[in-house]
Amino acid sequence: MSSHTPARPEVLEFLLSRRSHPAVSLTAPGPDAPTLEKILTAAARVPDHGKLAPWRFVLYQGDARARIGLRLAEMAEARFGPLDEARRQQELTRFTRAPLVVGVFSRAAVHPKIPVWEQELSAGAVCMTLVTAATAAGFGVQWVSEWIAFDADAIAFLGGQPDEKVAGFVHIGTASQPPFERPRPVLADITSTWTEA
Repeated sequence: MSSHTPARPEVLEFLLSRRSHPAVSLTAPGPDAPTLEKILTAAARVPDHGKLAPWRFVLYQGDARARIGLRLAEMAEARFGPLDEARRQQELTRFTRAPLVVGVFSRAAVHPKIPVWEQELSAGAVCMTLVTAATAAGFGVQWVSEWIAFDADAIAFLGGQPDEKVAGFVHIGTASQPPFERPRPVLADITSTWTEA
């Protein structure tokens, strides 16, 4: 192990205990401006082949979140047909479940050396690092996508450009309950050692 990379066992223990909080269980307050700046700065420190920064953030906060819900309910009805009351409420509250939602938009460019897939992986790494940084700052977090991440009209309404994809919407707030643990993969089932045939 390099002497330039000191062991951080507390960080490893933190990662081993990280869990998502359902967005509906997140309440105010969210991160203040200086804390959010640190969280986003950490998220932008991911591997990025070619230093292309093929991603960007869009913040959804304040009263705008309720207005977004009204429009998304209209869009959902146009796409899926009449909504029952439960589904309508789901759309109306999609961006009000947490005090802050961060949209991560992937904008991979055609590059002679760097495949689009690598750029999209970098956007995924941004989402995961955003989740980790916000959790480390003491917040509950959930990374979701749902239909709005795959609908061109919804993406445009939410600030996406025609050449962008949604890597995820990260909900951040104060946890109102302990997170639920879920089954994790059995390491032996997903790990192998390469051997020459």
